[in-house]
Amino acid sequence: MNVGIWMLLLLMGYYGLLLLIAKWVGRQRGNDAFFTGNRNSPWYVVAIGMVGTSVSGVSFISVPGMVRENGFLYMQTVLGFFVGYILIANVLLPLYYRLNTASIYEYLEKRFGPRAYKTGAAYFLLAKSLGAAAKAYVIVLLLHTLLFQSWSIPFVVTTFLFVFLIWNYTRHSGIKTLVWTDAFQTIALVVSLVWIIVAFSKALGFNLSEAYTQIKASPFSQLVETTDWHSKQHVVKQFFSGIFIALVMTGLDQDMIQKNRTISTLRNSQKNMYWYGFGFIPLNLLFLSLGALMLLFAHQQGINLPATSDEILPMLATGGYLPMTATLLFALGIVSASFSSADSSLTAMTTSYCIDIAGKPNDERYRKWVHAGFSLLLVVLILGFRLVNHPSLIDAIYILVSYTYGPLLGLYAFGLLTKRKAKDRFIPWIALASPVFCFILQAALKHWFNYAMGYELLMLNGLFTFTGLLSTSKKAVYGD
Repeated sequence: MNVGIWMLLLLMGYYGLLLLIAKWVGRQRGNDAFFTGNRNSPWYVVAIGMVGTSVSGVSFISVPGMVRENGFLYMQTVLGFFVGYILIANVLLPLYYRLNTASIYEYLEKRFGPRAYKTGAAYFLLAKSLGAAAKAYVIVLLLHTLLFQSWSIPFVVTTFLFVFLIWNYTRHSGIKTLVWTDAFQTIALVVSLVWIIVAFSKALGFNLSEAYTQIKASPFSQLVETTDWHSKQHVVKQFFSGIFIALVMTGLDQDMIQKNRTISTLRNSQKNMYWYGFGFIPLNLLFLSLGALMLLFAHQQGINLPATSDEILPMLATGGYLPMTATLLFALGIVSASFSSADSSLTAMTTSYCIDIAGKPNDERYRKWVHAGFSLLLVVLILGFRLVNHPSLIDAIYILVSYTYGPLLGLYAFGLLTKRKAKDRFIPWIALASPVFCFILQAALKHWFNYAMGYELLMLNGLFTFTGLLSTSKKAVYGD
């Protein structure tokens, strides 16, 4: 039996377990289960599942690949994430629990007005739909190449199958199902990751202790960059960018906070955030260790690596260099990460549209149609990326997605840090202008000073939004 058949059987068995979990959890249905999980999720289960949600299939491939250029410098950003998660637990979560709403963007309506509310929700939907489709495209293309292409199955069928499988186990109970399925998928992801690390270590002739020693002595082990201020990898840029990335992509993201809000009490939700943030540190160390080991293996074997770093792990894991078990676990790992990321995005987009845009939080039939509609949108966007078929498109989409969170950062910062009244009618225009100013500034700094902006774009974007709100606001009158 060839590796393709074994891979198909493994993935079918894995999906069967997902369906069993979904059926067990999905006995409670309706919009309350779909949007809020009935507010009774165990905090530790949510914490495990959020780790998997944060790690998309693209991250499974990209984080090990970035070791070739940047060593372990990504850990500077990861440590910033942890500080951001502490801030979320102590600043944003208390706010969301006081509001007691299914959508976090309802805060913007209470603080500013209906235009700010719609603007925040629209930015989230734009960012999440493009980001989810971009991540899914990369993984669907990989699975199609590894498995379905050899059986002459068209890419469009692979795409529909991928999205259908996710729609199928999320359609009844939404977030209530995801709390448990994502926890299961995180466990599968970690098992796969550790297995592949062990496989590379054995292929190199090392036990795990020797592998650690070799990684530490390798040229890839640099953890901190302090000398080159112009580098995107400088510790100050990376650390503080990590804080703000966590704040916006977890604390201001309906996808991630929706899981937190399924926990009944603020205290347990904060515990979830602390442990989730802490667990993200060793997980990324494992990904980076895998990257170092695969590079050491390629050097030992004299393997010519592809120019694109994202292609290194797939080539080594599926090219016959490792035992078949490791190849199968690689496929399981990327599927686990991809499903966990995509299912949460689909559920969060459905929630935000039904509540924030349509204003129909109690219409169950409408919610089902919206859920199906976003599933079809995901298919269309994936196929659109395939039609263009240019890797720079994905880079452009990720840049666009990073820009969309800046206005959200500025809106929430202004709302929480000041008591001033912003003019609601100006907010959509300010939120549109801020990314444009960021783009102009980025180009000017690169042209005149050869300064390459990295993740700090997010902070500047938020600052432009904050400044725009401040310049059009007035001092609050007591009783407003």
